[in-house]
Amino acid sequence: MSFSTEVKNELARKAGEHSCCDAAELAALIRMGGAMSIGGNANLGINFSSENAAVARKVLGLIKGFSPVKTEVVVTRGRRLKKNNTYHVRVVPSRGVNELLADLGIMRDGGLNVQSDKALLRKTCCRRAYLRGAFLGAGSVNRPEGSYHLELVTGNEDLAKSLVRVMKSLGLSGRMTDRKDDYIVYLKDGNAITAFLQIIGAHNALLTFENVRVVKDMRNQVNRLVNCETANLQKTVNAAVRQVESIRVIAQKLGLDKLSPPLREVAEARLAYPEATLSELVEVLEGRIGKSGINHRLRKLGEIAKSLGFQQPE
Repeated sequence: MSFSTEVKNELARKAGEHSCCDAAELAALIRMGGAMSIGGNANLGINFSSENAAVARKVLGLIKGFSPVKTEVVVTRGRRLKKNNTYHVRVVPSRGVNELLADLGIMRDGGLNVQSDKALLRKTCCRRAYLRGAFLGAGSVNRPEGSYHLELVTGNEDLAKSLVRVMKSLGLSGRMTDRKDDYIVYLKDGNAITAFLQIIGAHNALLTFENVRVVKDMRNQVNRLVNCETANLQKTVNAAVRQVESIRVIAQKLGLDKLSPPLREVAEARLAYPEATLSELVEVLEGRIGKSGINHRLRKLGEIAKSLGFQQPE
């Protein structure tokens, strides 16, 4: 089961706070996943399709809650790929459907309203329900183990713009793009997706998302620390190798006995402990000189080796 299916199954069981919220949710469901049909006497019908049985039941229940219209449910099975079932909720064309669509704002002044549902979105609770319906109708969200991505898909550009406005009114930074003949309203930030799940009432999915996200972020932080530590260790090893090579060149071409006592002391300590860090060399020299003093003398030894023709590797 995909994470999107888990979220939709949870949302399909959630009831609206008020009847106005149910209207907003149903309007979004029909706009995102439904289509109109025309019957006799110019009466309209509704055809809604979903691969999620819980969503189909939700639509059927909401429609029955608003109007005693005649409905039919048909299940078809795909012939290709995963052969998933598709659940079709058909509302038979009738005068009651015309009235239902008018109450939902989908029909206005005898024509189809393709602009927006402002009349249904005056309250915050209704805007939350509207986004819930939009997600149930044509939404998806990636599992948090992968990349963060949530999207709502519609073929109506005006509806996509309206969804962006609704998101922004609730503090979400939704964006819109187009993909072939569809318009995509999406969120790609983990914080925004968790906020969206909270707004639409997917609390169990939110907890799952956050738990996985915390583990993922912690793992990434550990990896960054390990990579940083590895890089620092590599720099220390490379520096020690260059220092040992410099001192050996001095020993061969000049002789360590020709160095001043302070430089000879550090040179001999480095040769004796080629893999030691500066802190460890401080301990070897029994604290007679600090890290900065040792580092200064090692640089001086490097300059002497360079004057003798030693070319330090990059």
